[in-house]
Amino acid sequence: MTVWVDADSCPRQVRDIVVRAAKRTGARAVFVANTQVPGLDKKFAEFILCPAGADAADDRIVEEARHGDLAVTRDIPLAARLVEAHVPVINDRGIVYTAENVRERLSVRNFMMELNMSGLSPERVHSYGAKEVKAFADGFDRELNRLLRAENSARGS
Repeated sequence: MTVWVDADSCPRQVRDIVVRAAKRTGARAVFVANTQVPGLDKKFAEFILCPAGADAADDRIVEEARHGDLAVTRDIPLAARLVEAHVPVINDRGIVYTAENVRERLSVRNFMMELNMSGLSPERVHSYGAKEVKAFADGFDRELNRLLRAENSARGS
């Protein structure tokens, strides 16, 4: 089981939680980005440096991720691609993307981008603190354990 992390804009706290979980569970943690990611414990995390360019890291994650893996990203188009490939996805605030909600979130994201391009951008509040970190940790732990239980059940069958 592999945890794929879109590391280009992943908060340090999220990276640390994923690495600690890999250490605790034995899951493989792979961070994929277009630039170096500082502070990764190389004993429990792998890093893939992708060439510069739009969606190079995203494309690599989509190519490599398999059913039974888990992906971490705040990139909604990437989340939609992964959900379509039956790979569970969670964002850095603990929201799990599913086939039921990812299309709606993608639509809202696209609408907001259109507003922004038209100069009608609403005010944005981007706080990321202890509340968001806890929400991620709780959601991530829940999804990781669900997938690990499913993997163990499949092996036992």
